Amino acid sequence: MSSSLPETLRRSMALADLPRSASPLPGIGGQVKAAPEDFVVEEIPAFPPSGSGDFLYLWIQKTDWDTRALLRMLGERLGIETGDVGTAGVKDRRAITRQTISVPSHCHDRLGALEDVEGFEVLRVDRHGHKLRTGKLRGNRFSILLREPSGTLEAAESIAAHVRQGLPNFYGEQRFGREGSTAELGWDFLRGEKTSRTRRAGRNRFLRRMAISAVQSALFNDYLLRRIAVNQHREVLAGDRMARRDSGGPFRADDVATEQSRFEAGETVMTGPIFGSRVLRAEGDAFELEQKVLDEAGIQTDDFGRFKKLALGTRRPLLIWPEQLEVTAVEAGIRVDFSLPPGSYATVVMREFQGEGDR
Repeated sequence: MSSSLPETLRRSMALADLPRSASPLPGIGGQVKAAPEDFVVEEIPAFPPSGSGDFLYLWIQKTDWDTRALLRMLGERLGIETGDVGTAGVKDRRAITRQTISVPSHCHDRLGALEDVEGFEVLRVDRHGHKLRTGKLRGNRFSILLREPSGTLEAAESIAAHVRQGLPNFYGEQRFGREGSTAELGWDFLRGEKTSRTRRAGRNRFLRRMAISAVQSALFNDYLLRRIAVNQHREVLAGDRMARRDSGGPFRADDVATEQSRFEAGETVMTGPIFGSRVLRAEGDAFELEQKVLDEAGIQTDDFGRFKKLALGTRRPLLIWPEQLEVTAVEAGIRVDFSLPPGSYATVVMREFQGEGDR
């Protein structure tokens, strides 16, 4: 029998129940993703293709495609392994997405096999010298329709003013799979459970990576929740691992008063752990809180060591500041436009407007 996730992690995965930054203001309700065209996301590339090299960079548009199905389709149509396809990040299924993918250059003569795929279109073909890797993008630009909101545009603008001041960088529920199934699988992997599902998934590197990542994400959400509970998500702790907001450069908070001033000036941000075998841990007070997350979950960083490069660990900013955030009244509701850094979730922004987390 498979193990079950600790209650601390289950709580951290329920996005609808997590606190809102705009909680002094009531949400305006409404529906997101009633149709794929209501949710438009476009990658902001980290660099332009060089124009030469052994890889094709395809700028594509897809509608209502999840990433795993996309990879399978590309592998079948182009005659390659799914691992030969490079992507910068996993995108929402129920959406219109414009993004870059890479495939080996020998696929050029087979691109015609993609022309009749429903909901998929190659918009541009370039070349580059290496495969596109996860995380290699500057961010994502979103345009999201909130259908039939109960509140007014003026109420949405008031919420937007709060959101521009920064909000918790939670992982969205889609990270954890339907009803937490992906995180459950990852938990079984970490605990060394032998089930039919772990045996099947063990042969699928993509699914194995997503499952372990789901547990890492739940642990991060738990850490962030604990800091919010004691109002320390905007307070620098002794030993915090900080990051510069302009470059992401990491450093340790030794002088708390100085670092608090830099944070309030918008120069830096505190980070939380994406636990793994080589994660850079905090020190002092911040370390104690990190360790409490692990202890109450009943795991150690060494548990990630069996998964090698799949779970090395890293740090993640505790807060995000959506850029170019605008709200506009349209016939079907209110449209919300903004951009986010890589790995941050539009659903986390939209729940601020809808009002989830107030109960």
